[in-house]
Amino acid sequence: MDKTIIITVVLIVLAGFIFWGFQTGFFAGTSNAVVATPLPAGIVLFYGAECPHCKVVEDFITQNNINAKVKITQLEVWHNASNAKLLVNVATKICKITGNSVGVPFLYDGNGKCYIGETDVPNFLKAQAGIK
Repeated sequence: MDKTIIITVVLIVLAGFIFWGFQTGFFAGTSNAVVATPLPAGIVLFYGAECPHCKVVEDFITQNNINAKVKITQLEVWHNASNAKLLVNVATKICKITGNSVGVPFLYDGNGKCYIGETDVPNFLKAQAGIK
């Protein structure tokens, strides 16, 4: 085979590799790492769209008109990786929860305390809304 043909093939393959690298971000050092959503101020309720326990909390909020009495930011975590990462950060770094104790519904009160479950979350919201 002629040297010119070999060099041409090598250059074409190399050019293809370089093109692929820039198209995929391989050379740019980018990754598919998920960045957490910024933590909103105040009360934040993390929930899962299909979570039955979250549905109980959602029904409680609706039936007691909690949104008119208490400002709550609601973040879905089962279908939103950024919100899920924020949930883990809040649970582990702010509320110091370790192990597998993090689940939804999960409420952060905005002052360093966390409430988990279909009993604790409504109880917290009752107190905030002035419901007995």
